[in-house]
Amino acid sequence: MFTITKQSQSEPVYVLNDTQSQSSLTIYPDRGGIATSWKVNDRELMYLDAGRFNDDPSLSVRGGFPILFPICGNLPDNAYSIGDKQYSLKQHGFGRELPWTVTHQSTTTDANLTVTLESNDATRAVYPFDFSVSFTYRISGGELTIDQTYTNKSSTPMPFSSGLHPYFLAPDKNSLTFEIPSTSYTEKQTGETHAFVGKFDFSQAEIDAAFTTITGTVATVKDASQNLTLTMTSSENYRTIVFWTVEDKNFYCLEPWTAPRNSLNTGTDLLHVAPGETLSTKVTFAAKFN
Repeated sequence: MFTITKQSQSEPVYVLNDTQSQSSLTIYPDRGGIATSWKVNDRELMYLDAGRFNDDPSLSVRGGFPILFPICGNLPDNAYSIGDKQYSLKQHGFGRELPWTVTHQSTTTDANLTVTLESNDATRAVYPFDFSVSFTYRISGGELTIDQTYTNKSSTPMPFSSGLHPYFLAPDKNSLTFEIPSTSYTEKQTGETHAFVGKFDFSQAEIDAAFTTITGTVATVKDASQNLTLTMTSSENYRTIVFWTVEDKNFYCLEPWTAPRNSLNTGTDLLHVAPGETLSTKVTFAAKFN
C-alpha cells in the first residue's frame, strides 16, 4: 500500500510511504525541494545534520538529497559570462536554496510527489533564462527514483548542468567498497589524477574526488558494516560522479552530475535545451540488505 501524508510544521513536509516494504521518503518542498530521509525496511539510509537543518535555514544543508542546479560544483570567482555580460553563481547554484512547489502526487503504482521550480526575478538576475524544472520522487520497495524535467521557456538555448548531492549514512567508512565505472579520479584539492581500485584512504581530512571519464551508468557501494548494497543507476546525461566525505563524520556522498565543475565556462559535457523544449533525466537508487 502506498500513501502520502502532509505534515503541518513550520513548513510543509510530505512523507511518501510504501507500507509493504516499510519504505519512506521525507520531502521539504520549501527547503530547495530536498528529500531529507529515505528509509528501507524501516532503516534510515541518509545522513542529516539536524541541528544545522533546523536551527539556521540560511546555511547549506548537510544531509539528505540536495538538488544542484543550474551548475554542479563551483565556478572560479563564482563568475561566468554569456555573450558580453558577466554573471555570478554560488557553488552548486540556487536550486537547493529556493522554495519549490508541489505540482503533482499519486499513490497508484508507487508513492510519488513532484516538486517544481520556476524562474523568477531573483534567478534571472544570476541566470538569464526562463525555465521550469520538475523533480518527481518515486518510492517502491527498496528503490527510490528521481525523474527530472528541464523546460526552456526562453527564446535562446539554455545551458546548464544538474546533479544530486546525497549524504549516505556510513557508521564505518572503512567497511565500504565501491564499483564505479571509471578507472581514475581527480582530486579537487591538488588537481592530481589517481588510479581507482575500489577503495579510498579515509585517514585523510577530506576526500573530494571527481570521476570524469565515466564508461557506464551504474555505480555500487557495498557497506559490510550494515550488510547493505546500494546501487545508483543514472541516465546517460550524467557524465561525472563525485565522491566526497570529511574525517570524523559518518557519511559519504556519491554524487551524480551531468557535467564537471566550471562547465558553464568550459562547455565540457554542458547540457543545452532548445527554446520551448524539455530535456529529461533520471537517477535511481536501490538499497538491498544482505
